[in-house]
Amino acid sequence: MQTIYDNIEMFTSILDLLENHLGTSCEIVLHDNTKEYEHSIVDIRNGYITGRKIGDCGGNWGLEVLSKMTSDTHIYNKIVHMRNGKIIRGSSMFIQDDAGTNIGAICINMDITDTLKCEEYLKQFNRYSTPSPSSNELFTTDVNQLMDNLLTQCENMFEKSMNHLNKDEKMQIIRFLDSKGAFLITKSGDRVCEFLNISKFTLYNYLEITRQGIENE
Repeated sequence: MQTIYDNIEMFTSILDLLENHLGTSCEIVLHDNTKEYEHSIVDIRNGYITGRKIGDCGGNWGLEVLSKMTSDTHIYNKIVHMRNGKIIRGSSMFIQDDAGTNIGAICINMDITDTLKCEEYLKQFNRYSTPSPSSNELFTTDVNQLMDNLLTQCENMFEKSMNHLNKDEKMQIIRFLDSKGAFLITKSGDRVCEFLNISKFTLYNYLEITRQGIENE
């Protein structure tokens, strides 16, 4: 298999199966990871759960996998707290071609918001409770919001403004962004340069140094 379209009928049938079996509280997504990440969704069912449609982007976990900065190939039962208050239990299976390259993904996002409310009622009734896990995963229709989220995380890394960061601190931010796949986003370099007040030459130089450091570890 070279592309997901070599087996598109099978993948479509899998989405049909999951949609009919899991019902309307579950979003099922097929990604073509050979496309620009901004438009990787090629099939989606019950997209109202995350507000996405065909032609929209994936989440930030997919960015990390595509950046090859993580060794995980699949993820199961990840709990995601969305900004609108929804709580999602998500799993992703990444699809590889004959050479082992990541070319796509099937993702399942179950809206468990209401069932958790029922669970919370039972916990209160039983006088027993456990903490809920959280996540920095972000679902959005605009890939620029993924970048906004990553830059917000960068702002929280140091207790001073970006204008007062030294070289090492700026390189830490660039390494963090690279590990999250930020530079797979179109024109992300321009935003990072503006964010850190550095030139593109400096950005590429810092990137090269940080990546060499990772390879040597």
